[in-house]
Amino acid sequence: MKDIPNTCRFYKKTPTFDETSVPIGLLRAHQTKAGTWGKIVVLSGKLHYRILQSENEQYELDPDHSGVVEPEVLHEVEPMGPVRFFVEFFK
Repeated sequence: MKDIPNTCRFYKKTPTFDETSVPIGLLRAHQTKAGTWGKIVVLSGKLHYRILQSENEQYELDPDHSGVVEPEVLHEVEPMGPVRFFVEFFK
């Protein structure tokens, strides 16, 4: 998983989601726009994060391990039981 470049600046964040309120679009393959990076921040519980490229990458996110979303790269998440998380966006 890559790091968000130091040249990127925060510009917005989602509401906090839980295992019952996570939008269905986040559970399926989706991507950010060109130039937009994301940071998946887990407040409690665990979230399965899949990066869907030629070599699929899979990560277990928790309060100590955030996920980085690269621009235009397909990805999806899956709650692993009770979870609370949000996504920050950077350009």
